[in-house]
Amino acid sequence: MAALSEDQVREGIADLPGWRLGKGEIVRNYMFPTFRDAVDFIVRIAEHAEAANHHPDLENSYNRVRIALHTWSENAITEKDIALAHAIESEAGKARPPSRRSEA
Repeated sequence: MAALSEDQVREGIADLPGWRLGKGEIVRNYMFPTFRDAVDFIVRIAEHAEAANHHPDLENSYNRVRIALHTWSENAITEKDIALAHAIESEAGKARPPSRRSEA
C-alpha cells in the first residue's frame, strides 16, 4: 500500500469531522457521556480493525478516547488509514443500547 501525500490525506479526511493530520498520523479525539460508552465504542471499532487487519493506536481516559492511525509497514498514512477512519466515524454516532437489569 502506497504512502499518501499530505494533500491526499487532507482530501481523504475532509469529510470526517474532527479528524486532523498529525505528525505522520491522522488523529481524532472523542468524548462520551460515560466511561462505559467510551469502552463500548472501543469494542465496536476493534471489530472493524480486526476485520481490516489494521489496528489503531487507542488511548482511553474515563469518557475520552483518542485514536491515531498510520500504516506501520509503510511508516506513513495510506488508504487503509483513511478507510478505517471512515469506519470508526460511522461507529461514533451509534448509541449504546440501554442496559438490562435482571429482575430477581
